[in-house]
Amino acid sequence: MNGTAIEVRDLTVAYRDTPVLWDVDLDLPAGVLMAIVGPNGAGKTTLIKAILGLVEPAAGLVLVNGSPYRSERRAVAYVPQRGSVDWDFPTSVLDVVMMGMYGRLGWLRRPGKAEREAGMQALEKVAMADFAGRQISQLSGGQQQRVFLARALAQDASIYLMDEPFQGVDATTERAIVVLLQELRSQGNTVAVVHHDLQTVPEYFDWVLLLNVRRIAAGTVAEAFTDENLRATYGGRVPYLRGTSAEPPPEPFRLDRASGLE
Repeated sequence: MNGTAIEVRDLTVAYRDTPVLWDVDLDLPAGVLMAIVGPNGAGKTTLIKAILGLVEPAAGLVLVNGSPYRSERRAVAYVPQRGSVDWDFPTSVLDVVMMGMYGRLGWLRRPGKAEREAGMQALEKVAMADFAGRQISQLSGGQQQRVFLARALAQDASIYLMDEPFQGVDATTERAIVVLLQELRSQGNTVAVVHHDLQTVPEYFDWVLLLNVRRIAAGTVAEAFTDENLRATYGGRVPYLRGTSAEPPPEPFRLDRASGLE
């Protein structure tokens, strides 16, 4: 591993009077595949958006490759939640993939032959090349997720941030996505994934961040993914403890519950 890909210091994000993230620190080494886990309302998506500059923090610092995100945006590819995308927008699969290249092309330069070839190569990696001309609205949920992964691959980034890439996909697609993510890591890239299935964390990932508004623990799966940390993350009601059954997540963390805050 070479250095730190993402550094987060004292990050706090609040919506009105409710902190969604509170005083979060994270040092994500380059070249790891990390799961971000925690209950609903824990701030997992907000953390991704804060790293990308999509939400304004109340306090704290985020660095990407040692610099502010705005100077390193070309190094970062983002796969949002599939439910946050307007899939009725009239565009083709290949056009969606090539949108990932606008960061390096600039908005005034149209993609050319080289970009089309790169887009097709990205689609081939996710087994979607045969759908290149199809409208995105005609795809299944799993196919749409593959297209967004291809768009991220086309960016040729070194850091990949993915918000629930396994949501709503079948077992075959999930397996294909896992293989792709592990290949990205083996090539020296850094991948951070918001993930909900605790059972698969030890199999899929080598790093993990346990989050519930505050950072509970972060590190290698062997070090951080412990029963004690899981209980602290899920308030003692853990959907995965050596095969135990799921229970509801704890109440969201609110401002009046934060020490020293009013």
